[in-house]
Amino acid sequence: MHLSSTAPHPRVLHLTQPVDGGVARVVTDLVQAQLSDGLDVTVACPDSALTTNLRGLGARVRHWHATRSPGTSLVREVRHLARVIDEVRPDLVHAHSAKAGLAGRLAVRGRIPTVFQPHAWSFEAVGGGTATLALMWERWGARWASRVLCVSEAERATGMGARITGRWTVVPNGIDPERFRPAAADAVRAGLAPLAGIHPAAPLAVCVGRLCRQKGQDVLLRAWETVERQVPDARLVLVGDGPDHDRLRESAPRSVVFAGAVADASPWYQAADLVVLPSRWEGMALAPLEAMACGRPVVVTDVDGARESLPPSCSTPCLVPPEDPAALAGAVTALLADPLLRESLGEQGRRHVLSTHDVRYTAEAVSDVYRDLLGPWTATTPSAQHGQPLDTGCGAEANRTTQRVEPTEYRESIHS
Repeated sequence: MHLSSTAPHPRVLHLTQPVDGGVARVVTDLVQAQLSDGLDVTVACPDSALTTNLRGLGARVRHWHATRSPGTSLVREVRHLARVIDEVRPDLVHAHSAKAGLAGRLAVRGRIPTVFQPHAWSFEAVGGGTATLALMWERWGARWASRVLCVSEAERATGMGARITGRWTVVPNGIDPERFRPAAADAVRAGLAPLAGIHPAAPLAVCVGRLCRQKGQDVLLRAWETVERQVPDARLVLVGDGPDHDRLRESAPRSVVFAGAVADASPWYQAADLVVLPSRWEGMALAPLEAMACGRPVVVTDVDGARESLPPSCSTPCLVPPEDPAALAGAVTALLADPLLRESLGEQGRRHVLSTHDVRYTAEAVSDVYRDLLGPWTATTPSAQHGQPLDTGCGAEANRTTQRVEPTEYRESIHS
């Protein structure tokens, strides 16, 4: 199934579970770029809104019935995936996140060039004996990955520190600065129904993410008690849904609004004075990048990818330790009370995202990984489609700073 170097249209099979949140966004962006470049793209995933979006882009979608977590259904899921792979006959398999990485590598077992993209390590998400098993698997499964694709240097370092060996490439996450761009907060707030009844001038913090332990909204709610005392008219909006919704809502004060899941988070970033993401672990979260692209300052926890996603000068006011409500409250309160600092941080963040986290250059870097594994192919559209600076609305200076993201490779022997 290896691609001839003269074949113009590589067949790529993306495997993904989960089908929501940042992983779904990354898959969607990659598929869109790869279709534009002439690749023959299929995605195997559970039926969801993601499948509708992918079909709308022109991708083939194969139903793969898989739960989010490993369990007794794993053997059936691997067999189903093996049948899909036999039918699609891909030249390359790109498996996203822990579940698809587990099932995909078991189904392929090195017979086809395989890219595994963790999107944060599985052993960080669990504890006790489950974490031990997850780590053992990641060490063993690395032999069946032609490349381990990390979204941050910190994610790679975490994997190497856990003694996972393999051939590594680091390609930072990217976002679309044309979709996520600045807008006047007052006008945007007026169009968001969940903000009805809130004073238009009320200081507004927004957290966008799945309501789950990973994203740390419970820590934010504990911190918010202190923020309320310091900034009594402040409001917090939690955008997203997930397994912790009911528990979080029970403990939330009246100043917290639950907006639910949304198809497009950009209006919420634009409406915010400040965007907060208090994650317990990440690879490199998309929400802070999206917020900065909208010109909004962020407060994030110092987990994998966070420092790399921020402008170097923003670490002190924007970065706090994970699981530290007091530090989180202090950072949020300080920024809500300082509009000039917020404006400065928002401008710095926007410039930083334009220069280092443009999704088009991320897609190019992933294509470079594919070419290294498969050999060259000819794109059906000019490379300039992905290589020209964006019209960002920030002027010529911002366009001149836009740079291509180059993948960083690390090679280690894979022990058999």
